[in-house]
Amino acid sequence: MKKGFSKVIKRIFDFVSALIIGIVALPVLGITMAIIHFNSPEDPVIFRQIRTGYKGKEFCMFKLRTMTNEKDENGELLPDEFRFKKWGVIIRKLSIDELTQIIHILKGEMSWIGPRPLLPKEMLVMTAEEQAERQAVLPGVTGWEAVNEDLSDSRRRMAEFDLEYVRNWSIGFDIKIIIKTITMMFSSGRAEDSKRAPKLREEEIISGKEE
Repeated sequence: MKKGFSKVIKRIFDFVSALIIGIVALPVLGITMAIIHFNSPEDPVIFRQIRTGYKGKEFCMFKLRTMTNEKDENGELLPDEFRFKKWGVIIRKLSIDELTQIIHILKGEMSWIGPRPLLPKEMLVMTAEEQAERQAVLPGVTGWEAVNEDLSDSRRRMAEFDLEYVRNWSIGFDIKIIIKTITMMFSSGRAEDSKRAPKLREEEIISGKEE
């Protein structure tokens, strides 16, 4: 099967499945949003952040908030471990916070499977050529790096998993990732927060200043 046709099939699958799952998930989203508001009424239910998308175009990504916005006496946000409450742990463990990304799939900004959308500065662990290669596909809700996140001990290692995915993409590869993702969700096999998405280190930046 030619890759061009495979990409069309993938886009049709993304749109149809996102529409169906979005409708089915509405009650779960509603209940979860109510829980977030009840436990942290002073903060927005939806977390918004600028991420790097397809062909390097930035977009505002939506996720359900899983932490409070508590600040210290100087007005600075408290460390994550103090703002990450039990309700947030459960929401993130079940990946319910990711459901709002269905909106981005329907809009064509994301796919179910692909490199996870990064903050602009996090892209700088790659050369300009690698960044263009990584962003030649739609970012995903889950991906090859996501199902290997317990092995991603640095931002550079995360990038290498993403580049491996892009270079070897196929429908079969996506199916493998979907199976591994579902297995992780139902087996509680997802890595702990402390082992996921390691902090970006300045020494990892290799592609010059952020544009």
